Amino acid sequence: MDYVPTNKFIIWGHHFTSVAGAAPIIGPAIAVIWGWGPAFAWVILGTIFFAGVHDAGAIWASVRHKARSIGAVTGDVIGPRARSLFMIVIFLVLLMVNAVFAVAISGLLVNNPSAVVPAWGAIIVALIIGQMIYRFRINLLAVSIIGVVALYALIGIGPSVPVELPESVLGLPANSQWIVLLFLYAAIASLLPVWVLLQPRDYINGLQLFIGLGLVYAAILLSNPSIVAPAFNSDVPAGTPSLIPLLFVTIACGAISGFHGLVSSGTTSKQISNEKDVRFVGYFGAVGEGCLALAAILATTAGFATLGEWREIYGAFGDGGVNAFVTGGANIVAAGTGLSEAIAVTLLTVMAVLFAGTTMDTGVRLQRYIMQEWGTIYNLPILKSVPISTAIAVGACLALAFGAGGVDGTGGMLLWPLFGTTNQLLAGLTLLVMTVIIVRLGRSMWFTLIPLSFLLFMTTLALLVQLKTFYDAGNWFLFSLDILILVAAVMVLLEAVGVLRKHLRNAAATP
Repeated sequence: MDYVPTNKFIIWGHHFTSVAGAAPIIGPAIAVIWGWGPAFAWVILGTIFFAGVHDAGAIWASVRHKARSIGAVTGDVIGPRARSLFMIVIFLVLLMVNAVFAVAISGLLVNNPSAVVPAWGAIIVALIIGQMIYRFRINLLAVSIIGVVALYALIGIGPSVPVELPESVLGLPANSQWIVLLFLYAAIASLLPVWVLLQPRDYINGLQLFIGLGLVYAAILLSNPSIVAPAFNSDVPAGTPSLIPLLFVTIACGAISGFHGLVSSGTTSKQISNEKDVRFVGYFGAVGEGCLALAAILATTAGFATLGEWREIYGAFGDGGVNAFVTGGANIVAAGTGLSEAIAVTLLTVMAVLFAGTTMDTGVRLQRYIMQEWGTIYNLPILKSVPISTAIAVGACLALAFGAGGVDGTGGMLLWPLFGTTNQLLAGLTLLVMTVIIVRLGRSMWFTLIPLSFLLFMTTLALLVQLKTFYDAGNWFLFSLDILILVAAVMVLLEAVGVLRKHLRNAAATP
């Protein structure tokens, strides 16, 4: 069901589309409020020296430990107490990702009805592709061409058959109806063997999305738009936090992201057929996401006619986001390729929905894995059950979405202010576990030690800044959660440092 040896090109498609969700669009599209220069530099340097090392390293570490999640691996490498604390942080990150991405996708589908047919039609295409690859053994190149043509045909059809849900069903507005449908789909998808839907959907979407990115970059080269946003914005809106350290947690996915480590050690590692494929899948997958983040920066800084128009969009910190990406990117694509504005908007919206949707697919499956690993670690047979662990995972997300947000289902946004810091903290802790493994093997640790030191310093600083913000606002729930996450991270760090010192002393004492 979950362990399926896979062609490295197919597994690259899974990894790329799973890690490249809405976050590498949203993060850079918000961070350009400080100017495009810092965002551009962090994405470039982060992708090359941080994200690629992190993703490939997490896959490798998991493969060497029976393809278990990085949280479970922590128990072997550092200790049971560190593992328990790490697993709590992991569960919180997955809860945030799944709940918030459902809100983001539902908003896109409500605002752009032309994207509904291509977004949901991609699922049918993926089911057919899976059968063609695994049951009928059709040549991968032929299958790839058929799948990509089908997906782009659906994008062409989308504007002609817009789909809108009723304004209210059982008291739920349209966006809430989409949230329920999305989680229902994700639950079913997580119960299916990976080769039936997850692999083919991610692979064929990966090809389509890479072509879409190529189209965006080609349109930029052909239309040569002017970047109207400043390289360094000295006139930021009132209330905008400081560039340092917030830049490094606002742009998470696209530079480095802890969620990548969960995908790497959750679904990707279970499908690696040869350890030699790890670098291609992990590092190249991270590079693909870096390309998406750069496209988001270009779309949100060069996709507007004037600086005044750009400043209207970025009136406060947090403005911009995925809507700025769709609007700015569609303007560039329409100008550079001659496509109609309706098709360009549909193309960019479908890209955003598919990136977020494939991440949500994987996220729900990962949450189910975590529940099952808890069942194994703490000897709770009920959690080992696939249907029950899936029901708990989806139930937790829906409880957050509707329990905290009411009928509109936006409760996931309650925890979102903590996502950037928690996610980056997770990335630093993942690099920490990799460093301990490398030291135990007697290899050079600097390739992981330098990124993790930088990341943990910036993330801890950001957590402290947020702590003051929550205190000043009287938001005691997020204030308490911030302290909990900070304490858990410090305890994991202290235990890991103790293990590192022990191995370094042993290595120094060995002649």
